[in-house]
Amino acid sequence: MFRKMVFSAVSVLAMATSMAHAADMKEFRVGILGGENETDRLRNYQCLADHLKAEFGFEKVSLFPAADYDGVVQGLLGGTLDFAELGASGYASVYLKDPKAVTPILTTRQTDGSTGYYSIGLALKTSGITDIKSAKGKKLGYADPDSTSGYLIPLTQIPKETGASNETFFASTQFNGGHENNILAVRDGKVDVAVDDSSGIGDFKNGFTSGTFHKVVAKGAVDPNDFVEVWRSGLIPNGPLVVRTALGDEMTAKLAAFFTELPKKDKACFEGVEGGDFTGYVPVKPDFYNVIVEARKAAIGG
Repeated sequence: MFRKMVFSAVSVLAMATSMAHAADMKEFRVGILGGENETDRLRNYQCLADHLKAEFGFEKVSLFPAADYDGVVQGLLGGTLDFAELGASGYASVYLKDPKAVTPILTTRQTDGSTGYYSIGLALKTSGITDIKSAKGKKLGYADPDSTSGYLIPLTQIPKETGASNETFFASTQFNGGHENNILAVRDGKVDVAVDDSSGIGDFKNGFTSGTFHKVVAKGAVDPNDFVEVWRSGLIPNGPLVVRTALGDEMTAKLAAFFTELPKKDKACFEGVEGGDFTGYVPVKPDFYNVIVEARKAAIGG
């Protein structure tokens, strides 16, 4: 009984200390996943940093564009980042290492009302590849080891259609340093098929309504007329906005309210951060990602 009382007192003290620390925060640290080039990521997130600073009175909002997904994952686990928007597999990576490290608060809603997206396979029209089975013996490009659509889902779902592991079905597989680089690798002939994230809705000539293909088409880095979609996954849960749990319930709730209002307060900023056409954010709980946590645990052991 005495030990329980001591443990309870220590827990309450730790929580109170954490909340006091959160209330006195002078710097808020935002992790930004790899995918686009660093310049574009920083430019798209600057308006968010400005809004956070004004809303919460932080002396400084620091933006950390990681070179790869794992940089953000490790920052959240190590307590050197306070907030990030993760892919579902990136969240699963954090959760499997420390289920209490971060709290998922919101996720994006697509224009069709869904809270999911797709992994799509893209190839050049000139390659002659029309579907994933016709890519046998070709080169497959992945985005990042912690990417849901750019690795975990294609790793586990493509073999269901080809009847063989990706390592044996394709001549080779390789990581290309993020989603944008993966699409550019197809454009430049370094791989034959690239798997990337996409809303999968809207017009292909616009790169659909959101996702990396949409981003690179919108800024003129690729011509969609040069590409063809050769594979599509099942629906994937949209990734969560996560807050470092140690910031406490009060700060977490305030951040959830802030982001929920962002699309109405500054639509251009919201669209810049999210890189496409979404309707807004909706609340999300950890169990929304159970299927991805289990898939990651089974496929790559966390």
